[in-house]
Amino acid sequence: MRARPRRRAVVAGSLASVLVLVSSAGWSAHLGLSARDHLEATRDALVHLRAVMSARDLDRMAVTLADAHRHASEARRLTSGPDWSLITYLPMVGDGATTVRGLAETAAEITDVLTRVQRTGTSLFTAGSGSTDDARQLLDGLRAAAPVLDGAAARLTQARGRLMTTPARTGVASLDQARGTALYELDRLRRWIGGAATAANLIPPMLGNDGPRRYFLAFQTNAESRGTGGLVGAFGILEADHGRIGVKRLAANTGLGRSPHPVADHGQAFRARYGPGAVELLSVSNLSPHFPYAAKTWTALWERQTGLRLDGAIAIDPVGLSYLLGLIGPVTLPGGEQVTASNVVDLTERTAYARFTDPVARKRFLISIAGAVSEALPQSFAEPSRVLPVLKPMVAERRLQIWSRHDAEQRRLSATALGGVLPRQPGPYAGLVVNNSAGGKLDYYLNRSLEYELGPCRDGRRSTSVRIKLTNDVPDVALPSYVTGPLDTPGRSHGPGSNLLWVSLYAGVGSELTRAQLDGRPLTAIKESERSHPVYSAMLELAPRQSRTLTFDLVEPVSAEPPAIPVQPLVRPQQNRVIDSRQGCAP
Repeated sequence: MRARPRRRAVVAGSLASVLVLVSSAGWSAHLGLSARDHLEATRDALVHLRAVMSARDLDRMAVTLADAHRHASEARRLTSGPDWSLITYLPMVGDGATTVRGLAETAAEITDVLTRVQRTGTSLFTAGSGSTDDARQLLDGLRAAAPVLDGAAARLTQARGRLMTTPARTGVASLDQARGTALYELDRLRRWIGGAATAANLIPPMLGNDGPRRYFLAFQTNAESRGTGGLVGAFGILEADHGRIGVKRLAANTGLGRSPHPVADHGQAFRARYGPGAVELLSVSNLSPHFPYAAKTWTALWERQTGLRLDGAIAIDPVGLSYLLGLIGPVTLPGGEQVTASNVVDLTERTAYARFTDPVARKRFLISIAGAVSEALPQSFAEPSRVLPVLKPMVAERRLQIWSRHDAEQRRLSATALGGVLPRQPGPYAGLVVNNSAGGKLDYYLNRSLEYELGPCRDGRRSTSVRIKLTNDVPDVALPSYVTGPLDTPGRSHGPGSNLLWVSLYAGVGSELTRAQLDGRPLTAIKESERSHPVYSAMLELAPRQSRTLTFDLVEPVSAEPPAIPVQPLVRPQQNRVIDSRQGCAP
């Protein structure tokens, strides 16, 4: 748990509230001050825990958590006895006493849960075999940890439910704020432990602990954008068997031929939006941002060509490779060149196109990088404690996406960012998706920003506005024709370096467009739908160093859910801003 001084979830505010109770009710000063002292000590221990976790000192972590749990348990004991129960019935201070007791119970529960998780984690991270190519011991440890983590997530859910029953308005502002912060921190901790539980349940079977597994491994080139990230430039088959992993059959995207007929059926809305080619040809198979569509198509194309059945599909991009290289260190190519965390993105998405005029040679070079990283990947299992900090940004940024053919595994994946799912549930939503229509690699230079303004509500509806700014930040230098794409072929009126993008806004379920503009002028956007979301699209050309702004005014259903802005994983990060007015917005 990463305790933040400004979010002392368990104790912030409750200390002041205990003093209010002491002075207002004339209650036992000794008991009140004792509870305060233990809550303060709990706070201090949790703040110290942050520094200890940053240093990865497992022994000090255990001592610090034990100290926090001891003080939190004593605070719970002091506030759960008959004397404290009596004051909860008194006027003026009864609500405050009830909420203070709830916060003390939450503190004790959180510290107990974290202690159990810490013990499991220590056992897991100190049980590594030290082998660079055999992760069986790690997989066994994860399997043993799974029920502990599942139980921890369930306990936090129950703790949240109990705290929700305490008064939200006690008359003491600091106490009310502490309760709200505690609920926020409980949700954050539940997500963290829930994610760890998902990993512990999924990783052992998916890495072959119960028998061999094979996955389509796609290397996406997001310098040429696609809905899930980028064009599949190369692929291989990742094989896992009782912890041993390896990548076989590495090939360029031309190694998977077009099917003469559709290999998957994703529904009428998909066919209407993307056409038959999206389920016949690898290069346009991932136009949709819904990763399972692409994954099912990839595995079906492979099976049609080879007759071999796969267990799922995995996608990674050069930014994801940079995170992996930060973990495993530099790799050396056959010619002696080193690929590092700091140069792999530029090397694969810019330099390679300038260095190799022969596309066959370039693809061979890119495959050699994929192969070198794949060979070094098993080294990461030698130090399990270093894996999770690397996986976290990869998953959060959707640099790593996974689909499993096995239903139970896929249900868990779908509930996480790993699954790359376009969700169907309602709520404020603004998803920007671009697909390159120029056939080049200029999206390496694409800057994106999105501003989502949610206005006041009326009669169950809310007016919103989404402003999207795209900038073609291509340098003022000559670029290879392969980078600028067919858009710049002789005889065309487009200037060198111009880009052409199919730009789509995925709006919230039940939203309706009232007006669309491009650079302040009226725009007729194409309306389609995907997985319950209305989708508004336009073809947009960007001259070199040109910025263009799309504005979509909408009316959305009122929802208590927080605004969601999923970010398509391209080379450069997307800048997001939310302006949210909650006036009259109770659903």
